Amino acid sequence: MTQILPSFTASTIATTNVPISVRVAGAGPGLLLLHGYPQTGAMWHKIAPQLAEDYTVVVADLRGYGASGKPSGQPGGTLYSKRVTAQDLIEVMGTLGFETFTVAGHDRGARVAHRMALDHPARIERLAVLDIIPTLQVFRSADETMARVYYHWFMLSQPFDLPERLVGADPEFYLRWCLRTWSTDFAAFSEPALEEYIAAFSDPATVHATCEDYRAGAGIDLEHDEADLDTKISCPLLVLWGEHGFVGKAYDVLGEWGKRAENVTGEALPSAHFLPEEAPAETLAALRRFLGTDDHRPAHPRLRPT
Repeated sequence: MTQILPSFTASTIATTNVPISVRVAGAGPGLLLLHGYPQTGAMWHKIAPQLAEDYTVVVADLRGYGASGKPSGQPGGTLYSKRVTAQDLIEVMGTLGFETFTVAGHDRGARVAHRMALDHPARIERLAVLDIIPTLQVFRSADETMARVYYHWFMLSQPFDLPERLVGADPEFYLRWCLRTWSTDFAAFSEPALEEYIAAFSDPATVHATCEDYRAGAGIDLEHDEADLDTKISCPLLVLWGEHGFVGKAYDVLGEWGKRAENVTGEALPSAHFLPEEAPAETLAALRRFLGTDDHRPAHPRLRPT
């Protein structure tokens, strides 16, 4: 892997079921950053160092992605449900000394963060989700346009091992296709970041694990979401989305999240899907306003737990 976050210390943290790769920098309250598909924690490299001026920033690779563990899947994607993935990260933050913390997630990482806030409300101080609406609503509102744009949701969730063979035939081509077609400017992805994404995604175990992630999203995750329809996120929620992307064009983003949370704010940013890379300055500013650190001071200074 490239040293794309040189000021961060890389390590692997053992959890109950899978080792999780993290990069950590800064001091103060805990801030967990979660990436999406088909990337790694490197997607935060343009804004994580600045956030580490005020927080202990933990950049994690989700199970199945990057340098984290990749257990072989089971029928229905049960080993890659957002519930078990959220549990991994709850354990990671506990190991690092944080009983409570803030989490920001993009894409698949945002779906993990959503589940984390539902399953572990006492642990999450604030939540930010980037460029998603709740998974259950995506499926419930599916139409021709959604199916064309989110084609990969249906392809990757097909039974083993059809999507593994299709993507695995040329994983670098597929990764570049996704980044190019889901963004407004492919140049937004730095060469060091691309190198890390390509190296990680070229591993057949990663291709399989990411398919399992989508199988879970079309299966067991929906069961969990259905069971929690009457449970609202209790912590403050920030929702950001790209004004040039599908989410902002197709959905009433704040309205959808207003059904799922008690305290929601948010805005569109000048990007398509990959906000932290396409619009890093705007994403950083929005997160700082939400966190209360736009004046470069923590909203609630406290020592890192020991």
